Amino acid sequence: MKFLAARRRSPIVASALLVGALAVVGGGYAALGSVQPAEAALAVGSQTQVEKGEQLYLEGCSSCHGLKGEGTASGPTLVGVGAASVSFQVSTGRMPLAAPGAQAPAKAENPYSEDDIAAMAAFVATLGPGPAIPTAEQLDYASADEAYGGELFRINCAQCHQAAGQGGALTQGKYAPSLMDATPQVIYEAMLTGPQNMPVFSDAQLPTEDKQAITAYIMGLQEASSMGGLNLGRFGPVTEGVFLATAIFAALIAAAVWIGIKSR
Repeated sequence: MKFLAARRRSPIVASALLVGALAVVGGGYAALGSVQPAEAALAVGSQTQVEKGEQLYLEGCSSCHGLKGEGTASGPTLVGVGAASVSFQVSTGRMPLAAPGAQAPAKAENPYSEDDIAAMAAFVATLGPGPAIPTAEQLDYASADEAYGGELFRINCAQCHQAAGQGGALTQGKYAPSLMDATPQVIYEAMLTGPQNMPVFSDAQLPTEDKQAITAYIMGLQEASSMGGLNLGRFGPVTEGVFLATAIFAALIAAAVWIGIKSR
């Protein structure tokens, strides 16, 4: 026992143990890192789908994002952005980007089919772990609390997207888009990935139930009728005040003209 205790106190033995421990930890980390892309691929699609996605990526995306998604001076890295980011950006027509600008605008059409988008998402998912495309269960907001979703929306979203989801201007030519045409999948993926100037709302910040509640509130805004007549874009009291002032001044001018004509 005294012999072993003496050896444990030796600086050479202590250093050897430290080096060995570091080697084990480093080897384990490297092994995990090498299997993550394969696991991501299996989680999103088959190997054939990944290969198709890689070919589409090389043809349409690599000039800006690099051959391996490492990023270039023209585009950010895609390592770790996840399949949900690809689905959001490409399905909304924001990518591929037509021309550089302050913000990538949404376009009604994009050159890729749903299968193509799924394939590219599967390939990008193999570059590094990231948010996956939400499932049908996650997108189901039928039983969500719309009133609670309104509270969450006003706390987290209204300062940019406006309380009625109509969007608004930001700094340096950027803007928060209107949500009036957004689908549940687009809304959910935007919260997951934080595109453009939007922050990321992970499941730790907003659990699935909260995301479903926010989705229910936005879909309610899209379907809501204007009980008071013209909604004037639902931009708030400023727009309504300007409209009312314009209408009043127009009526006063018309009355003045009518009185002038009658007094002749």
